[in-house]
Amino acid sequence: MATQEYYIRNENETEARGPFNVEQLTSLIESGQLTLETLYYEASTEQWTAIGASTELKAALFPEKKKLVVKAKENLKTLNTASDSRPPITVDDMLAAAEGRTKDTEDKLDPAIAMARAAAIGTWSAIGMLLIACAGEALPSIDFILAFDPALLPQHPLLILGAIDLFLALMLMLGMVTLYPFVRFRAALGLGFMGFIFYTQGLGLPLLAVVAGSAGLYICTVTVSLIPVIAAGVVGLAGMAGATYALLTR
Repeated sequence: MATQEYYIRNENETEARGPFNVEQLTSLIESGQLTLETLYYEASTEQWTAIGASTELKAALFPEKKKLVVKAKENLKTLNTASDSRPPITVDDMLAAAEGRTKDTEDKLDPAIAMARAAAIGTWSAIGMLLIACAGEALPSIDFILAFDPALLPQHPLLILGAIDLFLALMLMLGMVTLYPFVRFRAALGLGFMGFIFYTQGLGLPLLAVVAGSAGLYICTVTVSLIPVIAAGVVGLAGMAGATYALLTR
């Protein structure tokens, strides 16, 4: 857990902060910027969860200093007695209230659910962009791949970039969103490398496609707002497809 990174936000915020490790989160607690009600993004479930609801993370950030023992009282009478004018409270009612799902809010989308959907869309959009880019970088060197000669690998720099894209895509499929900083670096690297190639050849449209693909890939890893992430995913996928087409037909 010491090396794991977390994205956090307050319940009334739409933008996430991070990534932070446990030591940095502890510093935020000391400065009053993080509480048990602060939400963190759980990659395994792709949901935002309160820190206080995670036993492991709560124990790491808010260790108990003293264990209190409360003596149980006997012969307690329940006060939750149903009246003739009010229906009894059921377990489903209590669970719905705990999740914020009441009659007053049943027609409204939970911000946490919307952010979780945006995060999932961003992840799968980034995976699609990386796989499309990998195809454009690897397929032109298919003959070299079939007759692989390590000594000639430096002559195929695009193939190296394609291998990196494939690795990052597979890791994101496994839920390793902590690799987002490397994905952002890959977006910048691809923009510089591929952009230079198309610029020196005077290919304006492929250059524009590289810019769109790299920008879309970057934005999909930094925002959890639904509309921006959908727009970034569409632009990024179209840009990566355009750049791949240019590489396969040049």
